[in-house]
Amino acid sequence: MSEEANETTQLLHNSRSETAAEPRWLKCRYVFCLMSFLGFVNVYAMRVNLSVAIVAMVNNTAIATNVTYNNDTCPDLEPRPRSNTTQPSGDGPFDWNAEEQGLILGAFFYGYIVTQVPGGRMAEIWGGKWLYGTGVLVTSLFTLITPLAAYSGVGVFTAVRILEGLGEGVTFPAMHAMLSKWAPPNERSRLSSWVYSGASLGSVISMPASGYLCDTYGWESVFYFFGVLGLIWFVAWAWIVTDSPQSHPTISRAEKEYISKCIGSGHSQEAPPVPWRHILTSVPMWALVFTHIAQNWGFYTLLTELPTYMKNILHFDIKDNAAISALPYLLSTILSFIASPVADYFIDHRIMKRSVTRKLFNSLGFCLPAVFLVLAGYSGCDVDSTIVFLALAGGTNSLHYSGLMSTHLDMSPNFAGTLLGITNGFANVMGFLAPAFTGYIINENEDLGHWRFVFFVASIVYFSGNMIYIGFGSTKEQPWNNFHLLNQPADGSADDDDANGQHHRNRRLSDNIDASRNTARRVPPVRATLMYIQTRGYDPLSGMSELEDYFLYY
Repeated sequence: MSEEANETTQLLHNSRSETAAEPRWLKCRYVFCLMSFLGFVNVYAMRVNLSVAIVAMVNNTAIATNVTYNNDTCPDLEPRPRSNTTQPSGDGPFDWNAEEQGLILGAFFYGYIVTQVPGGRMAEIWGGKWLYGTGVLVTSLFTLITPLAAYSGVGVFTAVRILEGLGEGVTFPAMHAMLSKWAPPNERSRLSSWVYSGASLGSVISMPASGYLCDTYGWESVFYFFGVLGLIWFVAWAWIVTDSPQSHPTISRAEKEYISKCIGSGHSQEAPPVPWRHILTSVPMWALVFTHIAQNWGFYTLLTELPTYMKNILHFDIKDNAAISALPYLLSTILSFIASPVADYFIDHRIMKRSVTRKLFNSLGFCLPAVFLVLAGYSGCDVDSTIVFLALAGGTNSLHYSGLMSTHLDMSPNFAGTLLGITNGFANVMGFLAPAFTGYIINENEDLGHWRFVFFVASIVYFSGNMIYIGFGSTKEQPWNNFHLLNQPADGSADDDDANGQHHRNRRLSDNIDASRNTARRVPPVRATLMYIQTRGYDPLSGMSELEDYFLYY
């Protein structure tokens, strides 16, 4: 504990010294953060626009005869803000039913999950700048040809969405690999939250803008507009950003040294080989996987299906629908910028342990949305209450950026991109399962009862995922993060005290692991099982201690 306290004190001292050396707004890491933020604005604007545009693309009049309505469906309440269009909004050229729409909305993720792990590893080896930029570029190009693909048929449209997902799949893992080089440990919560909050702002911008473009210029204009914006961003990214502080041409020496000293030996300059066996048998790692799966089920239930719910159940036209559907993401963006500095403050000033802070913010980011989704399902046709609850569900979910999404960096700076690739790969299977599940439940059953069931399932998944994170998640740097140092001799080149100390700590850890395995053969089965679990990166007794600390703060 004293070692952790000394480390925190030193980080605070370095932070204050470095802050005094130059104006905060000139920091290159904040320029990197801004450009990454804008990249995710573009990424999510291009991902979300189909959720709005598909409402205008589908000929609802043609497929209405196949849909069953009952008394549990909200009437078209008046007065209601309406657009001044003379044509009924939502009657497009395509007669896709709910299952076909679910297939199209989910097709993106078939490609998206494939490039997660390769994207993370490539970014660790070759750097994330061009990988992240190319991912956004590919997404932009396929967004531009989306109208042509849609007119070519469901099969072609689905294929284009899959290819678009392949390009975008590298973005999150590549960014995590870059954050492991750019974000000092005492700034991880806020820098990662600020970067990834671009996803929320992209939704905020895309939804109302897509509604306006659909209503004014036709649904095709949505894809042309955002595709061109993505191309413009790529040019700026290629010119401004570098892979790491060490390769930046204009970064100050004070900032470069500050980042390097704060990160220390936790991150190697050369990409070490991935300890796959240790990662895939790590209990905290699998806890992250299941927590991320729960997060994405709830997130994609809202992201892809909320515009459909607003139109078919609450009867909003496309412009009003898009503007209101953006409210959860507007609130999410605001809370991301407020909550993440609070999380870092708790950790920096030792108000809470890092593990307690992560689990507290993750619990708020999971449990609050779960509660609000249930309330939205039972608010019936009270339109104002439903909108408030859905907005709060999406907004409070952003608190998980200071929990789940920062944990990969805490566990393993060397392999943060690979870890996120693994968890995000599994989690984004929910990108097509959640819309497909919703389409199956509500197909030919557009009523409050079936939508209430959809929201209730998402709430259960949120609660379950958070309990796994509380019980088995860990924010400690995992021993396998620096296993590659075990093969390096601690001789003349070891003038770096931090690296040499880490070498000896890992050597002792390796010896302890071997001793535990040998001893396990001579002890009772239960004790042997607990000792084996400890070698996999999770200490049950430590976990219980973290649980006690966690609940003391409630």
